[in-house]
Amino acid sequence: MTVTVAPTDTSGLRARFDAELAGFLERQGPDWPDGAPRGVFTALQRFVLAGGKRLRPLFCYWGWRGAGAADGTPIVVAAAALELFHAFALIHDDILDGSDRRRGEPSVHRLFADLHARSSWRGDPEAYGRNTALLCGDLCAAWSDQMFHECGLSTEQVHRGYGVFALMRTEVIAGEYLDLVSGVGDGSVASALTVIRMKAARYTVTRPLQIGAALAGAGPELLAALEEFGDPLGDAFQLRDDVLGVFGDPAVTGKSILDDLREGKPTVMMALARSAADRSQTARLRELFGNPALDADGAAELRAIIETTGARERIEQMIRVRTEAALVALQAAAVADEARSALVALAGQAIDRRA
Repeated sequence: MTVTVAPTDTSGLRARFDAELAGFLERQGPDWPDGAPRGVFTALQRFVLAGGKRLRPLFCYWGWRGAGAADGTPIVVAAAALELFHAFALIHDDILDGSDRRRGEPSVHRLFADLHARSSWRGDPEAYGRNTALLCGDLCAAWSDQMFHECGLSTEQVHRGYGVFALMRTEVIAGEYLDLVSGVGDGSVASALTVIRMKAARYTVTRPLQIGAALAGAGPELLAALEEFGDPLGDAFQLRDDVLGVFGDPAVTGKSILDDLREGKPTVMMALARSAADRSQTARLRELFGNPALDADGAAELRAIIETTGARERIEQMIRVRTEAALVALQAAAVADEARSALVALAGQAIDRRA
């Protein structure tokens, strides 16, 4: 049965994505191998369904609608499959970053490390947590692939969208590696911008849009137009994410505002701060940024340096410029009017946020 959804009714669409995700995960239960502890399965059910903005499914859905295709259950299922891939990326990213919180709860590797410690099992709890989380992430990636292929669209349609899906997966993994390289490299603004384009921007906005449009049979011109819109908007989204990682409210973001600073995450904002810092500020940045023992006072000093060097304001300007460029590109794109209105609203939600 087809359900009509208002262009800006993101809550209604999110509810449909969540219902399809819950149904898919429920169907995996009977297939869980006999003798294998169900803790992994239960933890993943909870993690996938516990929240999130569902931006990737939303952009995928409106890519489909923008290409002129009608609403229906198959595109909702295909779009929801991207959330399982997102779960894979989040779980692995938290391991790489050493982040212990996600969406206000313990990250998956922390959950299993704590389980090991409470149970007084043999071996290293941290290693157990990391290794179990790696397997959880791998399972989410496999489930994403399965859900996408079982969405109910024709084999030809799925094949069209899957080409972009495969490209997105490669870009995300390459972007994660670039993130590691940039952490030991020059720490320049250019290298940080390359990382966010590969690791986050295209995977958050551009590729989901193109997957939906490709599923609907869009040609090269529309796919290129969606890239002109998606790339700068995705960049702006990640730049906002980096600001929230340092200046956000943990009660709202669900993540610590110390993690990025303790890790020494090579963000554009920090690259700008380093490039504008004077001698004394540079010395303090070297001492504090990337220090795993950084405390609240040290973090406050780092935030003050980011502010006084003008790095935060420059990031805000970059966000504005990229958002405006995306909206100009969208106005020129040959997409259905209903989808255009929805994408404008989504752009606002992606950028003007506190979490």
